[in-house]
Formats: sequence, C-alpha cells, structure tokens
Amino acid sequence: MITRIALIAGLVSLASVATAEEMVPLKTELPKPMFVGTPKPVNLPNLEKPRTGKRPDFMVPAGTVNLALNKPVTASDEFPVIGELEFITDGEKEGGDGYFVELGPDLQWVQIDLEEPAKIYAILVWHYHLSPRAYHDVVVQVADDAEFTQNVRTVFNNDHDNSSGLGRGSDPAYIESYEGRLIPVDGEVARFVRLYSRGNTSDSMNHYVEVEVFGKPAS
Repeated sequence: MITRIALIAGLVSLASVATAEEMVPLKTELPKPMFVGTPKPVNLPNLEKPRTGKRPDFMVPAGTVNLALNKPVTASDEFPVIGELEFITDGEKEGGDGYFVELGPDLQWVQIDLEEPAKIYAILVWHYHLSPRAYHDVVVQVADDAEFTQNVRTVFNNDHDNSSGLGRGSDPAYIESYEGRLIPVDGEVARFVRLYSRGNTSDSMNHYVEVEVFGKPAS
C-alpha cells in the first residue's frame, strides 16, 4: 500500500516537473562576416583569447523572444554623427554603411525602453563588425526607470580600472565580430536596458549596429 508520505512526495515531484520551464537554444539570425582591410593590433590587459568554432548554444526558456525589436532608443548623444538611433533595434545587423550608428567620443550610452517590465535572459550587442576591434569600458545595466535611479543592476562590465566611473568590472574585453557579444542576464526583471562604451581600439568614437534583448514579459 502506498503510504501517505510517499503519495505526497510523488505529487510534489509531479508538480515540480509540471512547473519546470522547458529550455531551448537561443535562436537569432547572424549577419555575414565582413572583416575588411588590414586590422590594427589590439593590445589590452584584459583581452580574452579568441574562440575557435561556433559559439556554444545558450539555453533559454521556451517562448523567449527579442523584446527589443523596434522598441524606442535614446542616447547620451542625441544627434549621432552617422545613422539614426532607430537602427539599433530595427533587426538589421549587417555591418556596412547605412546599418550602424556612430556616437561621439568619450563615454556614451544608448538605452532601450522595452515598454513594460520583462524577465530578461540574454542581451546580444553588435557594436561594429567591419573590422576587428575592441570597445573600451563596455558596461551593460538594467533598471526599472528611464533615469536609472531605481533598482539598477550591472550585468556586464569590462572596465577593469574604473576609468568610466561606473565601477571596476571583471568581465573581459573582446574583439568585435559578426556573432555579436552574448551577455547572460539570468532572468533579471527590468524595463530599461542601457549600454555604455568609451571609444575603441581603432578610434575614439562609439558605434552600434544592433542590440537584441531576449526575454518574456514579466506580467
């Protein structure tokens, strides 16, 4: 005869299975590789080693989508040198002219309003992939308000010496590529995403081709 304890344990086990989220590989379309010209040497103290082969699958809950597509974008530089802020969430990831935004020198940021709180699992960012370069002081934060004063959380920071004043980060600098940079976010709930950079190893300007924010509405 099944004991009461065994029955309860079985029901708990079944409930756990029922409520567990199905995990699937994150899917996104990648642009074609576009490195052109003679690359400049990149020498940074915290530069990660190049990876060989394709990026390993990143698992997310089933039903995860790019919540940033066509969402409003604002920036510290309201009048980009090249391009329009709308390019950053228009779904176009090619690296050539007409696909990227160039912001002024020094520390700049772009910000995406998801228009409602969302549970975020990953952020993918393409700064520029026409030539191999690394961007300085890449910091990615999420928050509950547009002013970034409420519940601000840093999900990526490779500013190893706090030269941008946002805190010292332990994430590595990396060479830009057509794959973009995938940043795990671990289900943080937020409405706004802000991305900082402070020039790059080729020039002092800041660039963005596309930003994708993968998650689900929190409600």
